[in-house]
Amino acid sequence: MKKTLYIKNMVCDRCIKVLNEELSRIPVKVLNIKLGEITVNLKAGDEEELARVINRNGFSIIEATPLKIVEQTKIVLIQLLEELPLVRNEKLSVFLSRKLNQDYSKVSKVFSVTEKITVEKYFIKLKIEKVKELIQLQQYNFTEISQLLDYSNSNHLSRQFKNETGMSLSTYKTQQANSRNALDQIV
Repeated sequence: MKKTLYIKNMVCDRCIKVLNEELSRIPVKVLNIKLGEITVNLKAGDEEELARVINRNGFSIIEATPLKIVEQTKIVLIQLLEELPLVRNEKLSVFLSRKLNQDYSKVSKVFSVTEKITVEKYFIKLKIEKVKELIQLQQYNFTEISQLLDYSNSNHLSRQFKNETGMSLSTYKTQQANSRNALDQIV
């Protein structure tokens, strides 16, 4: 029986690779795997073993529709930041509504109630983690980073970074402390 499962905490290509490798070791036929979603062909009795493999690797199967909306929202936002420079020709609300085929007010409400944070605040947190990554790569200066992430100017980025991390961009850069948060831990 063909079944699509929604998976929590799949945030990068490595997550796909890990699950693909792990699932190849059990008698479950994987038809498709992408961030947050696995389509499999199941036989009777396969579901428990499939769930064990998923859970053992730090993921979980999402059953409730609101949680699926939240996870899909996170994935869309994470994917948005994968390709730089970030170019948005529309408001975040319009973008998400279009990508998720959902009314933004519903997405926003479900996200806020479930995660105790607004979609916009979550996206800011993701952007700050991307800033940390770019600082650690040492390929760009602060102005270039602000441009890559579609900030109106480097002062805006500086203020937002300080609000989120409690330190300035320069302090973060000189500390060279790897204080990045895992994307699946951002809430």
